[in-house]
Amino acid sequence: MKWFFTFILLVVTIDQLTKKLAVRFLRDTAQSITIIPDLLSLTYTENKGVAFGMEFAPPAILLFLTGVITVFVLFYVILSKNRTTLFLIPFALIVGGGAGNMIDRVTIGRVVDFIYFNLYHGQVFGTSLSLWPIFNVADSAITIGACMLILFHNRIFPEDNPTEKNNVC
Repeated sequence: MKWFFTFILLVVTIDQLTKKLAVRFLRDTAQSITIIPDLLSLTYTENKGVAFGMEFAPPAILLFLTGVITVFVLFYVILSKNRTTLFLIPFALIVGGGAGNMIDRVTIGRVVDFIYFNLYHGQVFGTSLSLWPIFNVADSAITIGACMLILFHNRIFPEDNPTEKNNVC
């Protein structure tokens, strides 16, 4: 369990460090830094909402919900008897990402985003559309953790007592 909390701290540290760098080098320039032309750039924005910039509740409610979910996941892992790496890593990513974004919500009232994949940016039925939102390391950690839970569900949560279904009348 010690490395579980260390991994959470590592995710939070990397997230906060990269956000501080984004604030320092991107916020006041109003320009993006191109990493891979027409694909990947660093572009500063602040997000008051949740994933994809959706604002479905006031910031205080979002902070409360994020805190509840993060604490719930922490207690779930602590109370679980499963200590396999494949079980702990996705939950550490989710908790670390949630904590990283919570720090932003508490300190500045919104979340700093700066990674932009330009998968599609153009017009659809006369409306400007960007296929992928700008995100951050915490968002990536949460997404990777959730994808791991889905992709490896049967290995992470093996059935303890698989029973055969008998169709005997």
